[in-house]
Amino acid sequence: MLDAMDDRASPVLAGRKHELEILEQAFDRARSGSSTTVLVGGEAGVGKSRLVTELASRAGDARVLIGGCLELGADGLPYAPFSAVLRQLVREIGVEGVAALTPGGQRDLGRLLPEFGEPGAAAADSATTRARLFERVLVLLERLAEERPVVLVVEDAHWADQSTRDLIVFLVRSLRRSPVLLVMTYRADDVHRTHPLRPLLAELARIESVTRLDLSRLAKREVARQVEGILGREPESGVVDEIYARSGGNPFFVEVLVSEGGGIIVGLPDSLRDLLLAGVERLPDETRQTLRTASVAGSRVGHMLLTEVTGLDDTGLSEALRPAVHGNVIVPEGEEYVFRHALIRESVYGDLLPGERTGLHTRYAQALERQPSLAPGGRAAAALAQHWSAAHDPAAALRAAWLAADEAAAAAAWAERLQMLGRVLEVWNQVPDAAERVGTDHAGVLALATKAAVLSGDMSRAVELADAALRELDREREPVRVALVLGDRAQARGGLGHSQLDDLQEAVRLVPADPPSAERAVALARLGWHLFGRGPDARRYIEEALEVARAVGDTVTEADVLISLGGVLGHDEGSEEGPELARAGRRLAEQTENHFLILRSYVAESHVLEGLGRHEEGFAAAAEGARRAADYGMSRLYGLLKVNQAESLMPLGRWDDALEVIERGLEEDLPPRHRANLLDVRAEIATGRGAMEAAGADIAAIRVIFGDEEPEEQVWFMSLRTETWLTARREPAAEELIEIVSAAIEAPEGAPDPRYGWPLITTCAATCVQLSAQLDPARVVPLLERLRKVGSQLNASGPLRQAFRKTMLAECQRAEGTLELAVWDEVAAAWQALGQPYETAQALLRSAEAAVAGGDREGAADRLARAESYVAELQARPLLDEIHALARRARISTPRLTGDDSREPWERLGLTAREAEVLRLVAVGRSNREIATELFISIKTASVHVSNILGKLGVGSRGEAAATAHRLHLFDS
Repeated sequence: MLDAMDDRASPVLAGRKHELEILEQAFDRARSGSSTTVLVGGEAGVGKSRLVTELASRAGDARVLIGGCLELGADGLPYAPFSAVLRQLVREIGVEGVAALTPGGQRDLGRLLPEFGEPGAAAADSATTRARLFERVLVLLERLAEERPVVLVVEDAHWADQSTRDLIVFLVRSLRRSPVLLVMTYRADDVHRTHPLRPLLAELARIESVTRLDLSRLAKREVARQVEGILGREPESGVVDEIYARSGGNPFFVEVLVSEGGGIIVGLPDSLRDLLLAGVERLPDETRQTLRTASVAGSRVGHMLLTEVTGLDDTGLSEALRPAVHGNVIVPEGEEYVFRHALIRESVYGDLLPGERTGLHTRYAQALERQPSLAPGGRAAAALAQHWSAAHDPAAALRAAWLAADEAAAAAAWAERLQMLGRVLEVWNQVPDAAERVGTDHAGVLALATKAAVLSGDMSRAVELADAALRELDREREPVRVALVLGDRAQARGGLGHSQLDDLQEAVRLVPADPPSAERAVALARLGWHLFGRGPDARRYIEEALEVARAVGDTVTEADVLISLGGVLGHDEGSEEGPELARAGRRLAEQTENHFLILRSYVAESHVLEGLGRHEEGFAAAAEGARRAADYGMSRLYGLLKVNQAESLMPLGRWDDALEVIERGLEEDLPPRHRANLLDVRAEIATGRGAMEAAGADIAAIRVIFGDEEPEEQVWFMSLRTETWLTARREPAAEELIEIVSAAIEAPEGAPDPRYGWPLITTCAATCVQLSAQLDPARVVPLLERLRKVGSQLNASGPLRQAFRKTMLAECQRAEGTLELAVWDEVAAAWQALGQPYETAQALLRSAEAAVAGGDREGAADRLARAESYVAELQARPLLDEIHALARRARISTPRLTGDDSREPWERLGLTAREAEVLRLVAVGRSNREIATELFISIKTASVHVSNILGKLGVGSRGEAAATAHRLHLFDS
């Protein structure tokens, strides 16, 4: 085939100095470790690709990766630009080199490029497959960026399929602190009001690291410079005026208008299409015909595919296309030919007669059926579906679309699978034996499309498809099929915020109990899990599901149900059996290598262990789960493992470690619910440290996440608890405080969740003490009665719930004016046994108050000193102030009140222990990468710590921080 040639049409980049500066500034930010995205938009021919090419030439040692979206992408070829990027990497470093950058991820990358092997049908059926693929692409870019900066260019995003758009959003949100510049170009004049790219652009524009760059047409003086650059000399008088008038300042049109002799092409046609075809019409007949054939494939076509379709051999094809290359109509790229501009291809294709188009599409389809490997991305079915459809052969189009749907599933491209199944449904009535050709009836295709819609997140479409399938299915003759569709519709309705219960209950009713079946087990498990935290029925359904799964030998469902049962028993009933059931489910999941269930077991185990007060074990389980999630490429999907780590670290008093986990989680593209969980934990820590504005901001952010929807109890109850604290701390009017306490008590009254209900009503009881000091105690009595009633209804099994129960009852007594030393000593002992320093310090403060009231100053002093030691480690300033206030009133000395401050010098500067470790390494000249290696943390986390240190020390650079550390002798010992 032809060798690539230089594009001499526009050697000078005219009129883009400002735009190029914006791109270079973005690249500088990315190079410094702050991932940046630039969205480059403009009309066709305005110079988007030319600008990006210029940036790439100035990127120095950066690795430039370029992938373009194909027109075919809109018809079901998913992830086209990322497949192209992978293919480029394979050429540069080989399959083994790419695989080494993503350990364990080769099968996932096979969804993008066949060279990495087939991903396997079982994996494609999992809803987690796409998330794992996204994670692999992210890790690959991060690893590449560790070697040198990366510039990733996605061209022609107006043609991007939904899966590509979703992956772009994921990367923009997740590539936070890696030296990666992502540039996305799109044709602005194609992005009409209903175009699917439009909401994506709006979403990305709201992200701080994203810049929009809109290219306008060139001014007259800039056109003059462009023409001079093309000709290599100053143009003749009047030439620029006429070119500018005819081109309107569009750089591509300028190139088309300038003749090889330096003048303007004579006999200019009136229409743009004719103008673009003028260069093609000057080519030899054979070249023009070959270009027409090439245009049917899209903007690019492989050399071997074109030989098959044209019937020319290698030499003949090269000779036929050589004039088009010299004429700058097409450009060779690797093994493909690319039209220099999409407008040229569109004009050439538009010039074909209807019969010519039909015949050429047929020839392409036949060639791809003979040699599927010649298809774009090595996946033939999507291309076949497009060509057979354009060739007006509905039977062949149906068959190809059916296969393309399977290919899309293998690539975890659920939106494209839905699109291909939609094409099957479109031509169904045109193919008399459609059911025989695809192996299922029309309702079966609707059911599959429903599942694809759910997996792609298009819940409204899923409900519509499910309704259509249910209209065709007979509940009496096909109850199981109906039940499976109802299950999917329930999931879709849940995603839309509607009730799922009726569909799930009907599904259980429809699947017969005898004989036992896997479908029955799944229906029961779905209903039981939906009722999780809502009463005893959840356990009944899940236990029945377990019995059925075991009866039919369905190991996967048995594993799933065991994990669910462990969660229900541990969460709802506080049963010590919960963690072991989760581990039993994991052992079964490992036998089937089901990564989804393995990680789900760690979520359940760590959640239940934490709820039982076994904080260290809960953290260990969550941390191990997070490690395995990273191995599987599913870290972001299993953000709950980060939530569970933070939830276990917080009661242990490891607040700085918890904040580190939270910051890492918030840097990633976690699901909104998981982000809300992390914000809840951070807000609670901020409240404990007296950072009320920060806590309030986090609670406000949670409200934004959920909007008008009511979040689940875990998020809702934690937020209410923090809001109650915040309201009480700002000493509001008594009526306002009564209102918020009443609302907080009402939550567990309506949803008796013991795991999160106990902390909430305990905080409400403590707030009632404040109310008693402001109001007639009779006004507080009804609140205390409600609190005791709710407490009597909440499960109180296990040491953690017992500790909350004792605290709540003791606070109710305190609100009534009773402060018993023995009661508070018992509360302190309960919290101390659980290893929770903050709650222990709170209880010790109350018991010290009781000791002072009883005249036992020595006992009070001992309790205050112990409480002070706990609180100082936590930097819990409000509670420390309360301790010191009591000490002063009682004339009791504590170590910090008397100046016997045993804190380290760095503690007095407000640094945490981890920040001190980082500062020590900064002081000896370590880089962020070296710090991360030595402390076993990520480079991103090291960077966050350094930024925090600079802020706390009030300095502007690492050098100043190091100088401060040396001047104050912080680490002399």
